[in-house]
This record gives sequence, structure tokens and C-alpha cells, in this order.
Amino acid sequence: MADDDNAGSGQIPTNLRLLLLLEEVAKAGVPVTPAVVNEVLGLPKPTIHRLFATAEAEGFLQRDLDGRSYSPGRRMRLLANNTLSSERIRTVRVAIIRKLATHVGETCNLAIPEREGMFYLDRVETHWPLRIQLPVGTQVPFHCTASGKMYLSSLRTDYLSRFLQNYELTKLTERTITDPTALKDEVAQVRERGFATDDQEFMPGMTAIAVPVLDPRGRLLSTLSIHAPEQRRDIVDLIAFLDPLRSAADELADVVGR
Repeated sequence: MADDDNAGSGQIPTNLRLLLLLEEVAKAGVPVTPAVVNEVLGLPKPTIHRLFATAEAEGFLQRDLDGRSYSPGRRMRLLANNTLSSERIRTVRVAIIRKLATHVGETCNLAIPEREGMFYLDRVETHWPLRIQLPVGTQVPFHCTASGKMYLSSLRTDYLSRFLQNYELTKLTERTITDPTALKDEVAQVRERGFATDDQEFMPGMTAIAVPVLDPRGRLLSTLSIHAPEQRRDIVDLIAFLDPLRSAADELADVVGR
């Protein structure tokens, strides 16, 4: 009898199957089931389930809350982060962020979504002595930061609802939104206007604004943000920087995702 790894698997070499599976999960942009991925790969059912189990056990995939779907795991996200941080790409990326920071006179950050929050991938500091210290590698919450709310606005409505049911909306300041319904309304506004703000919701005295960096299919790759001490820039001041912020995000999209 033919081995199930060879039967019905088309022309996909054995050593490519797991890589193609991970590629399909990453391309989906939302948690997917083995059956959905296998519509593309056409592998035998035992094989596709074995590959998913292996990828999950090794940390490349993680099971979603429904117990059936999978999304990129920590090792897969680290792989993507390391690719984005390759020296040539990072040099160009930081130059774009530095140009923006010089133009607006405030600290600018590039952040990517991790499982528990937004991860600061790149950062260019302002020249002002008074500034907020959040170095590269910092992870900040989704619910009370401009970058986090920008990411939440990219989620499908059902995934956002699931997030709000399971994520603890910790109160960090007097202005932190801790009511799920209120946060859902805030995220809807972010989705409609195309930018997110943080008016002292994460840290007292800090304001921020963020826009998305999109891939060619219009999916969020990362967020680009400006943040400043509130005594120097209030939210209205930061919104005035939307045009250069969006232009820089478009430049980053060309470098990172196209």
C-alpha cells in the first residue's frame, strides 16, 4: 500500500510541506483550520494533521481559542521579526523613521503585534531632554496604546469580540478604557478614521498617535506611531502630524511588505 505521505500529495516534496503549511497560515491573516489550509496543499488528511501537530509542538503554530484553528506561534513570529531586522532592511527602515522623528520633533516607533501586546521593533528618540523611555524590545498592551488599538481595529469583528471576552483590560491610568463595550466602540472609530490615539491611557502624561503599515493585500504588518509628553504635545497637536505620519507608513510598506 502506498504511504499516506506520498498518496494524493501532488508534486510537493516531503521537505517542503511544513514550510508551505506555515506559509499558508501566515498568508491567511486569521486563525485557520487544517482543512482550510489543505484546500491549497491537497495533502492526505493524516499528513496535514501530523504537520500541524508538529508545528504546534515546536512552537511555530499555536492553537486558537476555539481549539480547532491555528495561528502563528512564538517561533514563527520571532522568525518574522528577525527577517524584518536583517541589517539592510533595518537600515532603510530606521532612516525613514528618523526622517519622520526629525520632522515632527518627537519620538517615533515601529511596533508589531505579539500574542500579549505590541512589540517595539524600531524606535528613534526625540532630541528633547524630556521624553518617554520605552526602548526597542518593550511590549505594551493592546487595549490602552495607540499602536495596540490600531492593531485591534484590523481584526475581524468576531475575533475582536473573542479578544474582548478573554483579554484583561487592566486599568493603568484614570483614562484607561476598561469596559469591553466602550473599547469596542473606540476600536470601531479607529477603523473608520484610519488612525488611533492614546490620550494618557497607558501612562499618565503621555500622548500618542498611530497609523498602520499595510501589506499589498491591505493587511496590517505593523504600526507606526509618534508619542510625546502631554505637556509638550496634546492629542490635537499629534493629529496635525497625520500627513507626514501616513507618508512614512507608506514608505515603510514599500520597504517591508512589497
